[in-house]
Amino acid sequence: MRTIQRAFGGAVALMAAVFLPCSVYPQARPLPPGAYAKNVEYVSFTNLGSRNPFKISIHQANGRWYLYAAGDNERGWSVLDITSPADPSVVNWVPGPANTNTGQVDIAEGIMITPMARARAGSDTDPTKPWEEGVMLWSLADPVHPKLLGQYKTGGLGAHRSGYYGGRYMYVSGAPKGYRGYIFQIVDISDPAHPFEVSRWAPPELELSDENAMNTAWPIGHGLHGPPVVVGNVAYLGFHHKLVILDISDVRYPKPISELSFDPPFTFRLFAVHTVVAFPNRKILYTNSEGGCADGPSQVSFIDVSDWAKPRVLSYFPAPEPPPGSPWRNFCEKSPGVGVHNVSMLFHNPLVDRSDNILYSAYGSAGLRVFDISDARLPREIGFFVPPGRGGGSDVIADTRGYIYMSDRSQASPGIWILRYSGPKPGPAIPVQQYPNTIAAPTSR
Repeated sequence: MRTIQRAFGGAVALMAAVFLPCSVYPQARPLPPGAYAKNVEYVSFTNLGSRNPFKISIHQANGRWYLYAAGDNERGWSVLDITSPADPSVVNWVPGPANTNTGQVDIAEGIMITPMARARAGSDTDPTKPWEEGVMLWSLADPVHPKLLGQYKTGGLGAHRSGYYGGRYMYVSGAPKGYRGYIFQIVDISDPAHPFEVSRWAPPELELSDENAMNTAWPIGHGLHGPPVVVGNVAYLGFHHKLVILDISDVRYPKPISELSFDPPFTFRLFAVHTVVAFPNRKILYTNSEGGCADGPSQVSFIDVSDWAKPRVLSYFPAPEPPPGSPWRNFCEKSPGVGVHNVSMLFHNPLVDRSDNILYSAYGSAGLRVFDISDARLPREIGFFVPPGRGGGSDVIADTRGYIYMSDRSQASPGIWILRYSGPKPGPAIPVQQYPNTIAAPTSR
């Protein structure tokens, strides 16, 4: 499919759509003015009632599909009915506490978690006033009207992107007192009304001399971005400049197994390791940084973790290129925030596509990028969608019906883009071939 740019009159138009079975895709719409795509179809767009979305997750109940979008500079959470992706509708807005960042969300087993932290932006941000913090736990028995079950508090700045994968424990990126950044916390939520910390772990360099001092990860984050990725008894964590692997077979006493540093050579103001995704069947991890043009190239890699004690880089992903016919020589000319941010990774959610051979990634100004990852040593870009203007990607989820949801926090096009990959399917995942760490002797002449 050729790289294309199409225009139609007016702003982003939302055409009327007739609900079709999920096995039948609606006809793709023309691209909005200024957007570009390759092997990705534009399905619809919603501005969430002019609310700015950040992290997103999905849920199904009574035959209907719902998307939950955490407000970034707004305080609260949008609930959308996405049963018909061509015609999404906002069905509720759940207000959050003032002066508080509410940009995080995750869902498992009918429970939604919403981490919160001290606000860094937004019209009501006031450093002199109190904020709410920690993680709220909600029942989705009524998916349109979540019911608050309880709240875990860190006692400090709050929590960033945290994970709940079902069962007894929630894995928190928290900022309690006594540290200079977000750390790893295991929280028991077997009684959601009374959650409590089971254990915590942090690299020694994040500990403050005064254990009662306020966490210093404000206004700029540091430490564990999250979500903590847990597979069996192993936790994979992105701590600022390094990947950390922990043994959590005894949840009371997490033990370090190994770490892999990326900074240097990748030097970032925020995170050289922002996101970690596990592909346990392939014994590999995906990692990416968070940064912009001023930080240099993004760190986007595959890691071999067949031996937890010796993680090693397999490959680096190619940098996104502007499409032919666009006005930019590189994406830094579009916006300095070009770096990769989040990927479709909520594999614990049965509604999320968890293919081992394709990856959907949200890049700042470069938008959605789709990669063939069947060969972990040679990831290849096979599709993209670049929003109009200075729009870009913040978070992304691909569902099992074939639809892709990308949040866009830009002033140009804040809202949710609903898309569909329409290009060739990657082949089956190729097992990673191991090579001996030897250098052949030179051939004599």
